[in-house]
Amino acid sequence: MIMPLLVLGILIILLVTFGIIEFQIHLQSLNNIPLRIHVNGTRGKSSVTRLIAAGLREAGIKTYAKVTGTSPRVIDNKGIDRIIHRLRLPSIGEQVRLMRFFAKEKPSAVVMECMAVQPQYQWIAEHQMIKAHIGVITNVRPDHLEEMGPTENDVAMSLCNTVPINSTLITGESDKPEILKKVAKNNNTAFIKSDEKSIKKEELNRFTYIEHPSNIAVALDACKLAGVKRSIALDGMQKVRPDSGALIFWELFKENKMIKFVNGMAANDPVSTLQIWYQISERFQTQTHTCIFFNSRDDRPDRTRQMIELTMNDIKPNYFIIRGDKVDQLIKKEKVNSPKTDIEIIPLNLKYELVVEKILELPKNTLVFAIGNQVGAGQSILEKISAFRTND
Repeated sequence: MIMPLLVLGILIILLVTFGIIEFQIHLQSLNNIPLRIHVNGTRGKSSVTRLIAAGLREAGIKTYAKVTGTSPRVIDNKGIDRIIHRLRLPSIGEQVRLMRFFAKEKPSAVVMECMAVQPQYQWIAEHQMIKAHIGVITNVRPDHLEEMGPTENDVAMSLCNTVPINSTLITGESDKPEILKKVAKNNNTAFIKSDEKSIKKEELNRFTYIEHPSNIAVALDACKLAGVKRSIALDGMQKVRPDSGALIFWELFKENKMIKFVNGMAANDPVSTLQIWYQISERFQTQTHTCIFFNSRDDRPDRTRQMIELTMNDIKPNYFIIRGDKVDQLIKKEKVNSPKTDIEIIPLNLKYELVVEKILELPKNTLVFAIGNQVGAGQSILEKISAFRTND
């Protein structure tokens, strides 16, 4: 009986010793990275990570970045994306391995997108793995409520687990900044609220895709803290290669008919979706007709209900194409809120090519805003739609 207990005790001691050694090695890796920036938030994490890294690179700062986004990427010091090939399920331990890799490259700065969702892992990601000099919380939206909710205040507090200590926090959050500010104060961290109104329309139009002013403002503030001039940082950001879930817009042509198509499927919460709609409807207000294409998922009935209510109550488009099942009753209920909207429901098992045909059958000069879910079917539909685009 004594021998098994002795072996167990030795194993425990070895594991603890190994853990201490590993943690010390990790701390040494962190010490070899002069500037560490950790980006969290509900929406725009990948975009802001890319923007910050691009702004720093433009100033000659050797910068590496990692985004999770629609697909995980490492962005090297030349701005080139490197796909992360995972042999197992995603884990926040990936951040430790990447920080060690980055440290060996002797960078001046590293920008990391937070990949943790659950509150306890968000805390570990910042306070054990990154220990940021600059923390970013892009915004607070009602998403991932199962892990961080049930209320929006709970989401805000969960995201605050990545507020660094004795550092600086930057946020673009406009509805609940006081929650973030209070946690920053408790952590002896300076608080900066970015002003999206500081981004001029002509600066927005120089981007090759549709970027949120709030994301740009947050990224500019981060670059300013790093000592980069605004004009230099903006030049770098306007050259950035967007994330695959970014707000791209295409001109689709078929039989001499042009349709403007904007992909907003990566923003799958109602608040962000409506904000994007206001932004693009203002930018493309010369389009004659409007259409919402909603790609639903049968395992998310609450999200389906929210998006249909949003479309019929707030957007009120000329056309509403819904890819989904078991939505007839909901549509019948909401039709009264937008009686002039022409609605078409297409089943989830319809071939993707036929889904694309439905979109291309719309009248010329229609602005199509795609919302819902991008992963899986959404990505496949986008790939088939892209065959009809004319701009890169």
